[in-house]
Amino acid sequence: MTAPSVSAASRRSGILPSQAIAKLIESGGITASQAIPKGQIQPASLDLRLGPIAHRVRASFLPGSGATVMARIEQLGMHSMDLTDGAVLERGCVYIVPLLESLDLPKGISGAANPKSSTGRLDIFTRMIADGVPEFDRVPAGYTGPLYAEISPRTFSVVAREGDRLNQLRFRRGNPPASDSEMRALHDRDTLVHGVEDADIARGVAISVDLSGKNGNDGLVGYRAKHHSAVIDLAKIGHYDHLEFWEPIFVGAGREGGANKAKTTIILNPDDFYILVSAEPVSVPPDYAAELVPYDALVGEFRVHYAGFFDPGFGYTGVRRKGTRAVLEVRSRDVPFVLEHSQIVGRLAYERLTEPPDILYGTAIGSSYGRQGLALSKHFK
Repeated sequence: MTAPSVSAASRRSGILPSQAIAKLIESGGITASQAIPKGQIQPASLDLRLGPIAHRVRASFLPGSGATVMARIEQLGMHSMDLTDGAVLERGCVYIVPLLESLDLPKGISGAANPKSSTGRLDIFTRMIADGVPEFDRVPAGYTGPLYAEISPRTFSVVAREGDRLNQLRFRRGNPPASDSEMRALHDRDTLVHGVEDADIARGVAISVDLSGKNGNDGLVGYRAKHHSAVIDLAKIGHYDHLEFWEPIFVGAGREGGANKAKTTIILNPDDFYILVSAEPVSVPPDYAAELVPYDALVGEFRVHYAGFFDPGFGYTGVRRKGTRAVLEVRSRDVPFVLEHSQIVGRLAYERLTEPPDILYGTAIGSSYGRQGLALSKHFK
């Protein structure tokens, strides 16, 4: 899908769109030990590929100022694994994988990474790290050097291979402001949250969870991952029987607080991982990108959405822009937590692009979840 014309001049600051990422590759700002195919460039991000070697380490770490990731691997490493033909990354273990991509960013261009959607839906905890950078998932403006993925499967052991794409990287020019007033104006121009009369906009657009069971799924509101399941091969798409890995969660059959009052709550177990869905359909206009804030102590002791990037065009369906519901990857923190229908679980923060991308999110570019409701990762039937 080609991005529609948007009345927005090229901005000096903002997220770089697909065509600007392609220019970074052409100019040597992004390099790789293997050619970067066109399909690796997304509307507002670049997929990052695993290299051929995974290093098992004793613990997660940050290299710290002036230190390299490889030096820390030498200190904390246990053994190395060849990913060329695939290898099992066991749940509960921590691995560091050098990525095929490296950076030589121009002054003023920085980067922020996030897991891809399928990665988050498998509860694969992964973060990007870089030499001398004291933060996960960040590279400072003008960074030159290699990139690495820290990978720790939390629920399922997985088979990973060289070239697999678990992370994605956005590039930002400058530090564009994101204000509530700008978000309200954007909501008035292009509805961001659908079916809501008065959108809650404060530090982002509020997103709530759907536990009503009234969306054509016979009371199905989510899935809870089963413990001690089989290994999932990341290369096998549409292959696995979801009932071997997931327990469906139904509500609506119980009675609470009086006759015929349907049960619309679930209790999150801190040892479990859940796939739920937002109550509101959301959309992202072509000249913006969005990110769902993964954890906010003000809304509860749980973490939502490990894969927080929403690309330009998500839920943006031309004349009939009804939006798409956001799938929520949820894990309680430390204690059991009661989650209720319509409870706010996060906020979707929008950030402008420097210009609209030349491609939009959707099936035309191979996007897997463009018109989703409640959906598991693409590996399940």
